[in-house]
Amino acid sequence: MPDKTATPTPKVFVQTATTPISELDRWKQMGEEEARMVYEMTLRNELSGGTEQVRAFEREFREMHGLKHAITTFNGTTALWSAMYGCYVGPGDEVICPVYTWICTISSALMLGARPVFCDVDPETMLIDPDDVRRKITKRTRAIICVHLWGWVCEMDELMAISRQTGIPIIEDCSHAHGAMYKGKMVGSVGAVGAWSMQGSKAVSAGEGGIVATDDDDIIDRAAMIGQCNRAVGLDLVSRRYERYQPLGFGIKFRSHPLGIGIARVQLKKLAKLNAGRGGYVKAIEAGLKDIPGMKPIPTAAGSQRGGYYSFPVMFQPEEVPGVARQQYIQALRDHGVPAGGGGYNLLCRLPLFSEGFDIYGFNRGPLAGDYPGCKDEDFPGAVKMYDRLISLPVLTDPVEGAADEVLRRIRAAVESLKA
Repeated sequence: MPDKTATPTPKVFVQTATTPISELDRWKQMGEEEARMVYEMTLRNELSGGTEQVRAFEREFREMHGLKHAITTFNGTTALWSAMYGCYVGPGDEVICPVYTWICTISSALMLGARPVFCDVDPETMLIDPDDVRRKITKRTRAIICVHLWGWVCEMDELMAISRQTGIPIIEDCSHAHGAMYKGKMVGSVGAVGAWSMQGSKAVSAGEGGIVATDDDDIIDRAAMIGQCNRAVGLDLVSRRYERYQPLGFGIKFRSHPLGIGIARVQLKKLAKLNAGRGGYVKAIEAGLKDIPGMKPIPTAAGSQRGGYYSFPVMFQPEEVPGVARQQYIQALRDHGVPAGGGGYNLLCRLPLFSEGFDIYGFNRGPLAGDYPGCKDEDFPGAVKMYDRLISLPVLTDPVEGAADEVLRRIRAAVESLKA
């Protein structure tokens, strides 16, 4: 008989990065330098607050991005929360967001009482469709969030034209695109404000961490007001507008953990090398796909340079492999040593929270209750077309010599097997 008094084994999960093909990649996310940083910070009791390492990281980050202000938070979600509050998002407002992204891009809007309004994505680029953004704008639209998904960069010229014409700020979600560029500017420095995740699997990792950065004094003051309890006096505030409410602000702590930011400071110094390694590998694979039926690279925005490479999506071309379904193609890749997947995140319109609505606060209150119309696949034809064609390929960071050739050999063998 089982021992009913025994304590059940707790379920655990680890969300830090490992290489998908260990025999072809020398990369280790964490090393001696990160461990030494944490060790030394711990001995200094540098465990809470806007410590020396936190301040140094924020300075280096804003200098890297050519921005005046940067504040770390405990994750990317609270960085976006701070950015939205900085842009005056509140109850009754609408925030436009692409339907293809991670839920945390928009979740903070719900906590601020604002209603998400999803827009379509371009079926070829998988990124936000500026034409549909224009169609979704109403008198209640307070902010537009664009997402540099998987490290690909949005068409920022078109989005900034919309912002100038309407006065609606663009918030850049850069969580997947650390170090990416758009026409000579770092992503996150083009719109009104940028937000980055530094979760454990990101290119620059704090384990758990985030950062919000901007040139706008009012946005950063409000970001400090909402989430930087006991950290703002004489350090984070730019103007005197909210001075009388500090050091407590709203009494909310979005502050980062210094040990994580110490790790992120080490990782930031490695970012250029990481992007060079991932970028060279991705370009080699994309070039090799030209003579392999069934997949084609996803185009990049003119003048952009990818970064972060959080994933490596390509488009399935069913007409090139007649009679082969996408899932069959993916399985063949896996069977031949290429750990491929599908579209990653689900479309947000397919989550019950957004398709059906939800009474967040009870008593039929909140942005997803009352007259909330819900959403469905039919509202986003571009996203549905795109999503059903996506294949994700493995990303290598520090590939051994000949690694790209070996991956391409495996891909060719997989495709040949489908003809048998």
